[in-house]
Amino acid sequence: MNFVLILLSGLAGLIVLLLIVALFVRKKYSVHRAITIKLSKQKVFEYLKQLKNQDNFSKWALMDPNMKKEYRGTDGTIGFISAWDSKNKNVGQGEQEIKDIVEGKRIDLEIRFIKPFKGLAKAYLSTEMISENVTLVKWGFDSKMTYPMNLMLLVMNMDKMIGNDLETGLNNLKKLLDK
Repeated sequence: MNFVLILLSGLAGLIVLLLIVALFVRKKYSVHRAITIKLSKQKVFEYLKQLKNQDNFSKWALMDPNMKKEYRGTDGTIGFISAWDSKNKNVGQGEQEIKDIVEGKRIDLEIRFIKPFKGLAKAYLSTEMISENVTLVKWGFDSKMTYPMNLMLLVMNMDKMIGNDLETGLNNLKKLLDK
């Protein structure tokens, strides 16, 4: 009985310590990747602006060809929503919405994750002309983990995890659009 009490006290102390540590651990993280594509900036931007095209290059969209997809609104315009629901735990369920478009330069997205965990992230796709037929594409992701889930940021390398997926998507995009 004494041993059980000591064990439970130690466990409770560990939980309290972790909750205190979580107060001081960062909550925000950012991941960004870029690639050049041999195509005019305008053509690349017009392709990226259509969220349905992500089905052709995004690693997450390609992970489950059987996922259910739903689209609401007019693609390529502010307010368009692309929703997904997958049985694949690496894809889960959620939706993304076009929040802003700076024509020819940038598309801002809000990603709302529903399963396997609730979350909210800001993402963007931007284009920059390198030369007449070479475009730099950047794909970025800014998010945060709420307390006390932010403790996971101590052991998870979000830049590597998400960055690898962004790189895969950008490489797929390059294969589709490069001329």
